Amino acid sequence: MTLGTQVRLSRLFSHPSGNLFGGAVDHFVGYGDVRKGGLADLPGALDRVMAGEPDYVSIQPGAARHLWPKYVGKASLVIQAGCFTPDDRISQLIATPEDAVRAGADALAVAIPVRGNTEGQYIRWLTDSVNAAARYGMPVIAHVYPRIFTNGPEIVFTPEEIAYAVRIGYESGVDVVKVGYTGDFDSFQETVATCPIPLVIAGGPKTDTLLGALQQTSDAMRAGARGAVVGRNLWGHGDPTKAALAFKGVIHDGLSGEDALARAGA
Repeated sequence: MTLGTQVRLSRLFSHPSGNLFGGAVDHFVGYGDVRKGGLADLPGALDRVMAGEPDYVSIQPGAARHLWPKYVGKASLVIQAGCFTPDDRISQLIATPEDAVRAGADALAVAIPVRGNTEGQYIRWLTDSVNAAARYGMPVIAHVYPRIFTNGPEIVFTPEEIAYAVRIGYESGVDVVKVGYTGDFDSFQETVATCPIPLVIAGGPKTDTLLGALQQTSDAMRAGARGAVVGRNLWGHGDPTKAALAFKGVIHDGLSGEDALARAGA
């Protein structure tokens, strides 16, 4: 690991708790109807997320160019390079480590699905990104989503598939791996214990209530996760600013979901 990589990683995990809370505003081709939902007004959604003072935000390079200048110095910027749909209708890398350097980012995120006939292509995305990033001292964060194809492609969170996703991440040489929480404390704790790099959870799958999302985050933290990078469960539940404050209470202060909600006034 180069000095540059160490410096940038230290900024991501700079909170005294040693954990990180990230906001994911990087869903791009997964928006669906862009007139509806928490990201219908993307600039406004980013405003509301940033009002909750996350440690970092992951965002596409084009959106960062247009929207991030007002937030420079207020959080770490992570450029999202992966661009896919679970059915592989879209499958592209849209950013390089050099792009992340030019943006002043502290890391490059590469989101990939695994399983299926195209898995090798996505693993190559990761390994190529890791090798290119090493020249710049740029950390790579893998966002890994296992799929099944029983009734069409579907992202899954079973213990065995999440363990596989974590293994793909760190064996590809990334610096941090982000996966969904399994919903099973013991299996997730076992996966975290055998992962040699920081493991953070994704905010999804989207829960019915913000309390449900906070509870699964609390469970993951007790199992050894180093934080969470939250998308739909952040901007998809009413007030993203209060939701961010609640997630920070769980991640940085060890609060229960109920106590974090009460403190945030959510």
